[in-house]
This record gives sequence, C-alpha cells and structure tokens, in this order.
Amino acid sequence: MNRGEVRIHPTAIVHPSAELDTGVEVGAYSIIGANVKIGRDTRLASHVVVHDNTTIGSQCRLYQFSSVGMDPQDITYRGEPTETIIGDRNVIREFVTIHRGTPKDRGKTICGNDNYFMNYVHIAHDCVIGNHVIMANAATLGGHVIIEDHAIVGGLVAIHQYVRIGAYAFIGGASAVTKDIPPYVMAVGNRAHLYGLNSVGLKRQGFSRQDIQEIRRAYAILFKSSMPLKDAVEKLREELPGSVHAERFLRFIEGSKRGVVKERAVAKRKPDQEEG
Repeated sequence: MNRGEVRIHPTAIVHPSAELDTGVEVGAYSIIGANVKIGRDTRLASHVVVHDNTTIGSQCRLYQFSSVGMDPQDITYRGEPTETIIGDRNVIREFVTIHRGTPKDRGKTICGNDNYFMNYVHIAHDCVIGNHVIMANAATLGGHVIIEDHAIVGGLVAIHQYVRIGAYAFIGGASAVTKDIPPYVMAVGNRAHLYGLNSVGLKRQGFSRQDIQEIRRAYAILFKSSMPLKDAVEKLREELPGSVHAERFLRFIEGSKRGVVKERAVAKRKPDQEEG
C-alpha cells in the first residue's frame, strides 16, 4: 500500500491489501476492506465503509455513513467474490448504499463518472449507472437496473429490478417505475407514465433547437400516435432517417425487455361534467 501523501486517521482501519493512490484521505473510524483500490485525491469522511473487491476512481467524495461494496441483498448470494466499480469524480452523500454484483448476472455493480448520489440513495446489486447521473434523496434501485448518461431520478423514486432508464430522462419525485423509461422524456406517477419531453433538461445540456425539434417529432410518432408501437417504430425509421436522436429511441425500444412506459391517457369530460 502506497502511503506517500496518503492521510489515514489513526482510528481508521485499512486492510493491508488495499491500494490507496496519492492524495487519498481516510477519515476517522472509516473501514477499507481487502483488495480495495482508491484513486488519486479521493476523500472519505468519517465512518465510511468500503468493502472488499471495490474500486473507486479519482477525485471522488464519500460522506459519513456511506457504504460501498457490501454484500448484495439477494437470498441466493453465497459469498462469491463479486465486485463494485465506481468511476471518477463521483459524490456519494450520507447513508448512500451501493451493493456489489452477483454471479447470476455480470458479477459487478458499476457507476461511471461525475455522478451525484444524494442522501439515502440505494443502488442494488448488478446495477449499471452511466455518467453525469443525479439521484435525489432516497431514490432506490432494485437489482440489475441500468441508468444511462445524464438521467435525473427524483427523490423517493423506486425503480423495479431490470428496468432501464434512458439518457437525459427525468423521473419526478415519489414515482414507482416498473417499465423502461425512454431517453429524453419526463415520467412521473405510481405507476410512472410519460409526461412529454424533458425539454428544460435538454436545453440545459446544450441541445440545439433543431435537435429538440427532431426529438419532439420522434416522441410524437412513438408515443402520441394511435398506432401500435411496432408500426410507430417503422414510421419513425421512414420519417427521420439518419437522425441520431431517432436512432437512440429505436435502439432503446428494441432493447427493452420489460416494455416501455406510455403516456397517461387523459379522459375527456362529457358536456354534463363541465364546470358551471
């Protein structure tokens, strides 16, 4: 273990096989397990637990009482040597729990770069989180969930196992998500339904007016028309050939295993139901 320029509080426990890069700080009463690798300039506050076979990249910040790499909450797990892999510049706030993978899937739980996980977030076994993802307080993922780049998951959201969340999607707070959420959209509710495009988020991410127009047209074809989704997919191919945004929608839908969330149908009022 390289202790050059590494600061470890006297009350912390670091396994002899752990590898800590230069600039790493380990706070009071924190515990670092076997075969852990922690990258340059990553800082652990007090009372952080990083369990065996976990890799954490550079310039991450782990706050007090967070727990990374613990056993998966899977009744079939028997202590097999699976992994947790965390990329660079991630912020892991208080009481976040990230569990390692299981042998029945990829054997790894993976979080990319530049993510922000707020208090009490739970990332279960075998999940894959992309880059620049924000998960607000107490957002919870079942096992095997995939969240693509730049998605935002609101507070108290519960996402069913094996669900996929598309890039640049926004999920409103307190939603229950049981089917896949396509890229670029907003979804909310129990069970979650689509509520149009994440237009504000797309503008903030620098999408041009032409980009947003293409995305809006693709969304209308797929989710606002009365045709079956299979036919809408073919129409999208015909009307927006060569569009990278249409292609992202198509790849997502074709890769869906749980089915894709639809727009909520709004019932029309009868004349005698109109307010007087």
